[in-house]
Amino acid sequence: MLYGADYNPDQWPEEVWDDDVRLMQQAGVNIVSLGIFAWSRIQPTEDAWDFAWLDRVIDTLHAGGIAVNLATATASPPPWVSARYPETLPADEHGATYWPGSRQHFAPSSPTYRRLAGELVRRIAERYAHHPAVVMWHVGNEFGCHLPMDFSDSARDAYRGWLRERYVTVDALNEAWGTSFWSQRYADFDEIFPPRLAPYSHNPSSMLDWRRFTSDMLLECYLMEREILLAAGATQPITTNFMGPFKPADYESWAPHMDVIADDCYPDPSSPTRVRDSAFQRDLIRSMKPGVPWLLWEQATDAVNWRPSNPGKLPGQLMAETAQSIARGANGIMFFQWRQSRAGSEKFHSAMLPHAGTETATWRAVNELGARLGALPALPAPGRDARVALVFDWESWWAVEERDHPTGIDYLAVCREWYGAFHSRGIMVDIVPPERVDDGYDLVVAPALYLLRDAGADALLRFVEGGGTLLAGPFSDVVDSNDQFRAGGFITRLGGALGIRFEDFGALGGASTGGSGVGALLGHASGPRETVQFALAGVEARGTLVAEVVHPTTAEVVASFGDGRAEGRPALTRNRHASGEAWYVATMPDAAGVDAVVGALVEASGVEPVLPDLPAGVEAARRGDVVTVINHGSEPAVVALNGHDLESGEPIVMRTLGPQEVLFARTGHTT
Repeated sequence: MLYGADYNPDQWPEEVWDDDVRLMQQAGVNIVSLGIFAWSRIQPTEDAWDFAWLDRVIDTLHAGGIAVNLATATASPPPWVSARYPETLPADEHGATYWPGSRQHFAPSSPTYRRLAGELVRRIAERYAHHPAVVMWHVGNEFGCHLPMDFSDSARDAYRGWLRERYVTVDALNEAWGTSFWSQRYADFDEIFPPRLAPYSHNPSSMLDWRRFTSDMLLECYLMEREILLAAGATQPITTNFMGPFKPADYESWAPHMDVIADDCYPDPSSPTRVRDSAFQRDLIRSMKPGVPWLLWEQATDAVNWRPSNPGKLPGQLMAETAQSIARGANGIMFFQWRQSRAGSEKFHSAMLPHAGTETATWRAVNELGARLGALPALPAPGRDARVALVFDWESWWAVEERDHPTGIDYLAVCREWYGAFHSRGIMVDIVPPERVDDGYDLVVAPALYLLRDAGADALLRFVEGGGTLLAGPFSDVVDSNDQFRAGGFITRLGGALGIRFEDFGALGGASTGGSGVGALLGHASGPRETVQFALAGVEARGTLVAEVVHPTTAEVVASFGDGRAEGRPALTRNRHASGEAWYVATMPDAAGVDAVVGALVEASGVEPVLPDLPAGVEAARRGDVVTVINHGSEPAVVALNGHDLESGEPIVMRTLGPQEVLFARTGHTT
């Protein structure tokens, strides 16, 4: 188990470096991420290079038995770059320049930025590719975190080239974008600009391509650096740090280019859905590279600095959150950062070594965690532990949240709501795009899969025809990969399997929330919002967002709407198709409704929880034959489990877990 943090010795005098290594050894640290924001120290001017300090740091760490995850240092260009090469600076949709003084102040598509960054990476790689301390490469840092879109002239030129490569002819682009609408037809690629400030809505098909382009530009920066590392003879794993469900970057398309997936995760201690949302993120990351353990590269030891209010963690919560990552496939636990900064924007962000020193609760928690992780035996790789898949798709996310739809939909909130009903039951879930659905699953849930590519539709149909159980809707199978309606109306690809005909969306009115958002989804708008009632298995539920008008062709009606304009119409249908069955829900149920629908699906498909009858607030996840049980609650909880304590070797039948307590158990069951 890797254990460590970002290390920024360039922010501190050399006199503390030896002490840092000594304290790292005490805390059980065995790896650090080094040099992430060190470009200005390595290259203080364009013609000057200083590696002597970095040589000393790496050698000191190596002598102390601390491995290095070496960064390429390209995430924050030094002041001389923008002063000498202003064309490297990005711009917003108004055309205003983003200036230096923060970080990520570079246009990802700028040829000059790429040239300068490439030279930096080449020199670092040639110097350290064969250093025995370097065990991994950290490319960039949180690509797009603060600047997901750049509208500069560099982006304009790159966008035109990207479109030429994608469409070859401008006629093909016009067809894909439907530019006959509003007189938008282009005669040449050079007439196309980034979607800068406009009087009203941009063409939604062009916006979809723009998001693809911006994700691809960030990925191109990563790939450029990766190729330089490989050309210099680097044989260590190469990756960058993801940020969970980060909308601007299509991580699913990035994942094949990562030797190992790494992720940064910062659950909000104040959020009532903190445990569910962080579990969702960790399952999403685990699912991107099946069978390969991943790395938690950043989390906080205590409070962060960037929320409106920044409470710290409860006693034991650091271990509980860490265990959630390990349970879901992580083989590395790291923090931002090792030593708390004494200056700069993140000086209030907690660290492994706080300003208050080693006589602190944080330092004790860090040492206890390091000792416990260091004593864990080798863990099995995460396998096909889940029999349920939740379909989550970046392109559908981008498209469904564009303007001018029947209703505003917060795609991530919808997906998390469905995921939560399985999480609360202790049922493992993979989170995958539709194309990766296969017969390894028994049950697949595809909420709000608005944009459905043909290959994804084919995979879902094969799944049902092979005996699987599928739930779709609402707002699913609406447009193709160009964000255009298919011939024949809606649900044209899945309608036969679902056994329904779709007529209209039936948006539910009420208070405006200013667009899509969690407030709209969960009924927290500024005023009353229309809902519609339906009953399932004795549960009185309310539907939100839409009450779609669907007509059964071969499907049976499981539940009907009970009031309002939708009264009497189908709310939930079920259809036998080939060897499987396909369900459709015509509204976004509230929490009680989602739970009732998931309960019916679980019964129909036969999927089982990791452990039965889990107490409220207790989470269980399986990783091969290892089950991790976490009591996230504030009261002790009794858990039944037939196995052995992974750490002590003692047999287990029943175990009482205190608040935030964690149990690792070997069950003898494998997947």
